[in-house]
Amino acid sequence: MLSFFKANPEKKLKKQLAQKREQALNAQRNGDIRQFATLTEEAEALLKQLQTVQADKT
Repeated sequence: MLSFFKANPEKKLKKQLAQKREQALNAQRNGDIRQFATLTEEAEALLKQLQTVQADKT
């Protein structure tokens, strides 16, 4: 009945993924390739989690 009060893990992961991608982009623009690689790896892990959540949802 009051499902709109529940946290939406899919929305949260999408937001985190967008933030990581933005951070990675900024690191690449600044020439910090090591930081870019680290952030890209973290973004890929978040993407896998998001895909898992979406697969469980259907």
